[in-house]
Amino acid sequence: MDRMNEYAGKLETLDIAGMRGEDFLLTWDKTDDELAAVFTVADALRSLRERNLSARVFDSGLGVSIFRDNSTRTRFSFASACNLLGLAVQDLDEGKSQISHGETLRETANMISFMADVIGIRDDMYIGKGHAYQKEVSDAVKDGHERGILEQRPMVLNLQCDIDHPTQTLADLHHLIRHFGGVDRLRGKKVAMSWAYSPSYGKPLSVPQGVIGLFTRFGMDVTLAYPDGYEVMSSVEMTARENAARSGGSFRRTHSMEEAFAGADIVYPKSWAPFDAMQKRTELYGRGDAEGIRLLEKELLGHNASHRDWECTEEKMRTTRDGNALYLHCLPADISGVSCAAGEVAASVFDRYRVPLYRQASCKPYVIAAMIFLSKVTDPSEALRNLEKRGAARNRL
Repeated sequence: MDRMNEYAGKLETLDIAGMRGEDFLLTWDKTDDELAAVFTVADALRSLRERNLSARVFDSGLGVSIFRDNSTRTRFSFASACNLLGLAVQDLDEGKSQISHGETLRETANMISFMADVIGIRDDMYIGKGHAYQKEVSDAVKDGHERGILEQRPMVLNLQCDIDHPTQTLADLHHLIRHFGGVDRLRGKKVAMSWAYSPSYGKPLSVPQGVIGLFTRFGMDVTLAYPDGYEVMSSVEMTARENAARSGGSFRRTHSMEEAFAGADIVYPKSWAPFDAMQKRTELYGRGDAEGIRLLEKELLGHNASHRDWECTEEKMRTTRDGNALYLHCLPADISGVSCAAGEVAASVFDRYRVPLYRQASCKPYVIAAMIFLSKVTDPSEALRNLEKRGAARNRL
């Protein structure tokens, strides 16, 4: 009970009234207190799970997932989070819906929301489309609730868009907090968010953008490294610079992976597609130009191939702080000699960090559950205390 009182007491010191009934779309739209609340509730829910106690705050209800791109970790993390809180889960398969018969997005959003408490959406492949799609769903269910069609308004949760990947980057940051022993210990840590070679093209920009847009809020020294021509959104870079100025951290760019890794405490080598190329891909997609997309893919694969030396190797890892930087990846990584001939990371590096990587991934279900909890629960502090007081065993084996 003391542990849960500590979590509940922490929440009571935070200004989080603005989270009630609201969506979670971009991390930089949330206050420092609101992010602190996500980590606090995630820790509380993990504590209940570790002690085999039920964290169910819903007696019924639905979590709806819409994945417009492939997913393993985020898909199962969302389902796990909903189930942890007591919600059933239903995935919208657009190919099996009436969307193909002309059903509008506004209509679809309301039809799937009659008893839904959360709609999780991944739409990350087309610049200018994913975040806009999530906002349109949000506007549709808000209107449905205001008109009395929906008894409750489901929150919309960004499971990755073209701009940000908040469930991933908040899970990453939560992992760092747990690894280093507290959020205050992140201040001054040097982070290398680096592009890395991949034999595939078109990977979203939302992970590197989410990392630089979030980690700079915590006094960290963040370096974004990429080959010339692999720029991310300038607006997100501006957000990172502003965050660093406020937090006392720093943000800079380099075209050298070696420079970024030198003395780093944390490395995050991850492939992404150039922003300009992703914009062009979106334009070709809008015109239905399949041949243009094929030619663009061929061109980009050629560009990638000229940067095979952008690999997280043992040699580069030895240049990090004490040769022992924490390696992060959102997974799946392109592992040289394992999942591909040459890729983002050497097999020996990946194998050495496999357990920490799995710990990193394990934070995501709790972060997602915390986002839902803080939007849908009337009094989060009291709810945590009641879960502890109830002490219902999750199972009796």
